[in-house]
Amino acid sequence: MNYERFIARRYLFSKHKLNFITIISLISITGITIGVAALIVVLSVFNGFGSLVTKFLMNFDPDLRVEYQTEKVINTNDEILSAFKQIDDIKSYAPFVSGKVLAYSSGITQVITLKGIDTSAINKLYNIKKSILYGNDNFSESENLSGAMIGLRLADKLQTLVGDTITIISAEGIEKAITQFGMPNMQKFVVSGIFSSQNNDYDASLMFVPLEDAQYLLGYDDSFQGYDVKLNNFDNSFKVKNQLEALLGIENYSINTWYDFHKELYSMMQIERWVAYILLSLIIAVASFNILGSLSMSVIEKKRDIGILRSMGSKEKSILKIFMYEGLMIGLTGTFLGVILGYFICFLQLQYNIYPLDPTQYKINSLPMELRISDFFFITGISILLALIAAYIPAKRAAKVDALQSIKWE
Repeated sequence: MNYERFIARRYLFSKHKLNFITIISLISITGITIGVAALIVVLSVFNGFGSLVTKFLMNFDPDLRVEYQTEKVINTNDEILSAFKQIDDIKSYAPFVSGKVLAYSSGITQVITLKGIDTSAINKLYNIKKSILYGNDNFSESENLSGAMIGLRLADKLQTLVGDTITIISAEGIEKAITQFGMPNMQKFVVSGIFSSQNNDYDASLMFVPLEDAQYLLGYDDSFQGYDVKLNNFDNSFKVKNQLEALLGIENYSINTWYDFHKELYSMMQIERWVAYILLSLIIAVASFNILGSLSMSVIEKKRDIGILRSMGSKEKSILKIFMYEGLMIGLTGTFLGVILGYFICFLQLQYNIYPLDPTQYKINSLPMELRISDFFFITGISILLALIAAYIPAKRAAKVDALQSIKWE
C-alpha cells in the first residue's frame, strides 16, 4: 500500500472523536447507499415488468414475420422459402392469412380478427396449447365443420362455449353479393378450444382457424399473406431481419420482428426505465455533493498536515491522490453497501414475495423482478464516477496549498 492510500484511509476511518466532517462523510455514504439500492430495486422491477409484458405479448406472436407488400401473391413463395433455408437461426416457419371479419353466435355479432394458420405447425410457432383453458387445440372437422379457437373475452362476448357454432361472415364477398344479389363469403366453425393469452386485445378479438378456411373467407385463394417465423433465440430477431432484407429486399416484402409488433409500448417502457435511472441517479448526485463539502472542510482542517507532507517532499500529485482516494473510498463504501442492500431486497421479494399483488387485477401474484449484470455495471459506474467528480475539486484545492504558509500559520 502506498502512503497516499494509507493516509486517505487514516483520515476517513481513523478512531478520532466524532466531528462535523465525519458526520457529513457518514451522510454521504448513507446517501450513496440509499441511491444505489433504490436504483437496483427500481431497475429490477422495470426489468421484471418488461420481461413479463414481452412474454405475454409473444405468446401468440412469432419472433419474425415476413409479409407480401401486395394483398394477393401467387407462386412467389419459393424465394422466401429459399431465403429461410439459408439462415441457421430460423427454427420453423409457416404461412398465414389474417383479416377483419364479422362473427355471429347466439344472436350476437362481433367484429373480430380471423387468423388462418397451418394446423400442422401450430405448436411450433405459437403457445396456443399451453394457453387453452377449455377444450383442446384440435382443428379437425366435426360434423363437417372445421374447428376454431377463440379468446376467453371473445367467448364471453359471444356467449359461446366449447362445442358451440360460430358463423363467420367476411367482407371479401360483400361487394359481389350486393351487385350480383349473391351471398357474401361465410362459413360456420365449431369452437374446439378457448384460450387465455394474457393479452387483453388478443383474448377479446382473436380467432384461429385452419389456413384453407381463412383463405376462402378472406379471398386469398391459394396465396398467403406472409410467413410467421420462429427462431432458435428470439434475441437474434434483428440480425435475422437484416439478413432477410439483404436476401429478399424491401420492395416486395415487409419484415417485422416481435419488437416491431408493439414498438410504441416497448419504446415507452424503455423511456420510463431511463427516466427512472436518471432521476434516481440524482440521489447519488446529492450524496456526492456531500462528499465535496466534507472533503473541502477536511482540506481546511488538514492544512497543517498538508504543509508537513509538502515540506517532507510530497508533490502536488501525491496530495491530490490522498483526497481523491478519500472521496473514492466514500464512494466505494456507499456503493458496496447499496449493492448489498439492493440485492437483499430483491432476494426477499423473489423468495418470500414481501410485496404481493392481486392476480385478478394484475394477472400475477407478486411484484416481478429481474436482476441483470448490465445494471450492476451501470449503477456502480455512475456512483463511483460522481464520487470522483465531487472529490476532484477539493483535492485540487488541497494540492495547491502553500506549504510554508500552512506550517507558519497553522
